Amino acid sequence: MSAFVVTGTDTGIGKTIFSAALTGALQAHYWKPVQAGLDDGADRDHVARLSGLPAAHVLPEAYRLNTPCSPHRAAEIDGVEIDLARLALPDVRPLVVEGAGGALVPVTRHTTYADVFAWWNLPVIIVARTALGTINHSLLTIEALRARGVTIHGVAFVGDGVEDSEATICAMGGVKRLGRLPMLDRLNPQSLAIAFAQGFRIEEFA
Repeated sequence: MSAFVVTGTDTGIGKTIFSAALTGALQAHYWKPVQAGLDDGADRDHVARLSGLPAAHVLPEAYRLNTPCSPHRAAEIDGVEIDLARLALPDVRPLVVEGAGGALVPVTRHTTYADVFAWWNLPVIIVARTALGTINHSLLTIEALRARGVTIHGVAFVGDGVEDSEATICAMGGVKRLGRLPMLDRLNPQSLAIAFAQGFRIEEFA
């Protein structure tokens, strides 16, 4: 059954909201292996609230770090050593796994998320903004993943529609355009599920 990794072209671009929508649509389990920063609550808390799924579908993190920065540095500040063996995938399906920030964010001083994605050997969905700068960030992300042999399932855009940017990224990057999630004035499980159903075809994730 379906299992996907969700990464982004940057931080704070709507990756967690997309992950919540996808998890809810697939009736999947959600896992964010490393949470760095707890001031605004953990991402798993947001997914639990927005996916509309039972709490048991939202799995606990392998590492829950206080400092809101790259996991490698957050772990150092918190006095924690990240053991990559603890990042082995949970044996549940369907599964949506969310990385932190972008593909080249360091998990440790020697390992990036893209390296971990290659180890997991799951298809990766790239969440990209539609705002200015997204073409460069998206194509760089695509190249970084391909350099490690990571399978890219496609790109999910977040924001107002910008047809040329979206088409250019997918044509130049040779990736599938999965759909687009707009910014929602009222964000709740119902509005998110409706927006996902309107912007994406669930068959793309079957």
